[in-house]
Amino acid sequence: MPVEFARERFGAELVLRTTRDALLPLMLLLRDSPALDFAQLMDVCGVDWPERPERFDVVYNLLSLTRNARVTVIVTTDEAQPVPSVAPIWSTATWFERETWDMYGVIFAGLADLRRLLTDYGFEGHPLRKDFPLSGFVELRYDAEAGRVVQEPVQLTQDFRSFDFMSPWEAMTTLPGDEKVHLNRIPPPEPVQTEGDKP
Repeated sequence: MPVEFARERFGAELVLRTTRDALLPLMLLLRDSPALDFAQLMDVCGVDWPERPERFDVVYNLLSLTRNARVTVIVTTDEAQPVPSVAPIWSTATWFERETWDMYGVIFAGLADLRRLLTDYGFEGHPLRKDFPLSGFVELRYDAEAGRVVQEPVQLTQDFRSFDFMSPWEAMTTLPGDEKVHLNRIPPPEPVQTEGDKP
């Protein structure tokens, strides 16, 4: 049965785009085919495109040591549709898929250990989504009266400030110390008059 994928080249970079259903057969082909031998999964990460219906790209970076080659495999999904886990093919994928779920909220079907990895267990949301607020939803702080760490909604204590983004080098017309430059200059020598120059 043929494996479905689309192939793109970006310079020397080879990128394969596939569907969720074709992901595992394609990964097995890339790993087990002697002509390819992509034996190492180097990374699994995500990209968020909130304007698309399937907003997430799940990106797999594979390495073939025997062929000295790399390939990137990309599959798209949304918040609800799970992507099949490649952990049965490469055991290192467990860590990478947990990280992708934690940061983006991508669900991996068949991943036995879907827990938070980089954020705290009580963390709400997925911080690398582009619609995640920069200040977060809650903050943790130590409360001296309660004698423990408390979790509270984020309170922004500072109003919006207007920043001057002009470069300090463009804004400065003179540099510090320029006012003394004329003191250090040696005056030009007086012109020497010759016999022909005299009136």
